[in-house]
Amino acid sequence: MTMTSRISTLSLLTLGLTLALGGCNSKDSTNAKAELAYPASEVKPLVEELHGVKVEDPYRWLEENSPATEDWVKRQQAFGDKYLADIPNKQVVVDRITELWNFEKVGAPFEHGDNRFVFRNDGLQSQNVLYVSENGGAERVLLDPNKLSADGTVALSGVSVSGDGKTLAFGVSKSGSDWQEWAFIDVASGRKLGDSLKWIKFSRAEWAHDNSGVYYSRYDAPKGGDILSDVNYNQKVYFHRLGESQDKDTLVYERPDNPEWGFSASVSDDGDFLLISISVGTDSRNRFFYKPLKDRSLKVVELMGELEAEYQFLGNEGPVFFFKTDLDAPKGRVIAVDTRKPAKANWQTVIPESDDPIAAVSIIGGHLVVSYLHDVLGKLSVFNMDGSKREEVKLPGLGKIAGPFGKPTKPYFYYVFNSYVQPETIYKYDLDKGSNELFSAPKVSFNPDDYASEQVFYTSKDGTRIPMILSYKKGLKKDGNNPTLLYAYGGFSISMTPRFSPATIAWLDMGGIYAVPALRGGSEYGEEWHKAGMFGKKQNVFDDYYAAAEYLISEKYTQSSKLGAYGRSNGGLLMGAAVTQRPELFAAVLPAVGVLDMLRFHKFTIGWAWTAEYGSADNAADFPYLLAYSPYHNVKAQQYPATMVMTADHDDRVVPLHSFKFGAMLQARQQGDAPVIMRIESKAGHGAGKPTSMQIAEFADIYAFLWQNFGLTLPQKL
Repeated sequence: MTMTSRISTLSLLTLGLTLALGGCNSKDSTNAKAELAYPASEVKPLVEELHGVKVEDPYRWLEENSPATEDWVKRQQAFGDKYLADIPNKQVVVDRITELWNFEKVGAPFEHGDNRFVFRNDGLQSQNVLYVSENGGAERVLLDPNKLSADGTVALSGVSVSGDGKTLAFGVSKSGSDWQEWAFIDVASGRKLGDSLKWIKFSRAEWAHDNSGVYYSRYDAPKGGDILSDVNYNQKVYFHRLGESQDKDTLVYERPDNPEWGFSASVSDDGDFLLISISVGTDSRNRFFYKPLKDRSLKVVELMGELEAEYQFLGNEGPVFFFKTDLDAPKGRVIAVDTRKPAKANWQTVIPESDDPIAAVSIIGGHLVVSYLHDVLGKLSVFNMDGSKREEVKLPGLGKIAGPFGKPTKPYFYYVFNSYVQPETIYKYDLDKGSNELFSAPKVSFNPDDYASEQVFYTSKDGTRIPMILSYKKGLKKDGNNPTLLYAYGGFSISMTPRFSPATIAWLDMGGIYAVPALRGGSEYGEEWHKAGMFGKKQNVFDDYYAAAEYLISEKYTQSSKLGAYGRSNGGLLMGAAVTQRPELFAAVLPAVGVLDMLRFHKFTIGWAWTAEYGSADNAADFPYLLAYSPYHNVKAQQYPATMVMTADHDDRVVPLHSFKFGAMLQARQQGDAPVIMRIESKAGHGAGKPTSMQIAEFADIYAFLWQNFGLTLPQKL
């Protein structure tokens, strides 16, 4: 959720009209090769005129929650499941991923009061378990989400511990839905309290300084009758006092005059201020308001009232607020704002912008600890509060940093380091001692030294230099015959930094290369890199991806017949573009939970929020470029690579109708022998909270599908 040349509006309209009218008729369902015998998808002619252009939408009926849609889903699900089950030796892949996955996983600890909390997973548990250590004592289980459902499909969506460490607030999500319900546990006894909070999306529970209750944001209950697809507007901030029912919660802040505003509320560490960050959709810019809490009669102060930049609150020293911002600094800087003199002319730069973009900043132990990205790889620096640099933290290698995690009052912090071939390892850095200590290292069933990750750079269509990390088993021969999986995202200011997965090691054990380019649209090089892949520049993202594929081929890492394309969500849109724009580049393409109908995405659940990234087909200026690349509207009768369209029945973020419509259209217009199948998960959503067994099954299906369509046979043993 990365256009090299600018095409005139007229030519885009002409192109869009040609593609939209490209031969859809009642005979489409018979175009597929007979031997594949796809489940029938009824064509219901529908033409609407948008900005003077006639656009066909023959599978709109799949948007409806109807018996006909349910029947279509069941038939497509059965067809896809059978195709995958019939791939010889697939169980070998399942077994190897399972073996690699089965090691204890530990999260970075977090402390409140005298208690320390940490998430653990003994290896193959469906969900991570929360442990607590009280007053330095032995750890015990505080919350085991695996006991919330028999099949592991009820997952934690968030936890929040009161400042005194005595009460846990936790959110749960069912079957991967974005909807959350929050409940509370007394830490000392482990007893669940009677409080329950519902109709929450995209919000945490933030504790009041006196531990009396939590601030949170929620929507009104959906009125359309379909909680998985009804649109969500008018989020509001409430305060819930422990022991009271939700209907008695205090409405703290709302803006009915701005129904698209979303609120993230928290409390300053000193308890003096309620902090309200206001977003509009997925725009990385935000407004920032605050409310003094010592005098409840005082109103909300609009400190940053314009949507002009990112303002991330870091902490405060009395009335002086510290922020990470990209105002006049696309790669980020840290500023201090005295709320008694709030005019911009009085703002002070504490840490100026540098060549490397800031990934994260925390105030810890009287210091500013800054995580940077240097060509996608992590770098960690410590500054004094006046902005003078104290030291660089020596990292254990080249990879990704998660964190830092710490508190303003504690002289130490934790961070997590990993790479594509190095599992997540936790370190504790002591600011007083200047020491970097290993806190937790996993014991895995493979030797990381047997694998390699290298960073390469290639040139995109317009001359832009793009970084890419390639991972493989040592001894690789660059003979053009290596099976390769090219994974990418390219949007929403999300950086593709290294991330370890046991499933990646299984792919490398199969002899594969795992390639991840940092396409424009992300924030690997700051906000300008992001803007270069937004709105009418979205084609840059796609061209960056195709250039990555061409590089892998020209440098003899692989060839088109052994190259697979994979992306999720906004990356699923990228896959839809790859299928329709450059089908000859790939042997197999996997669009997962993708945004594939660019003319109607904003009409469902939170889809309207993405107009801040994509634009909207309701706007005449945006419509031509959206139509020009919308995957669903650009499927024409031709030969396509093998395609597995992946979605889930409880995805209420990118609703599955995108995948349904695209899959039906692609099956109808496939002129080659390669399969087009649907992989539709039940009791799953956009991806968060998916139990371990479902994750392993998904990776095994992906690898088996790729191997089959590379013309290769899975071995008897890995």
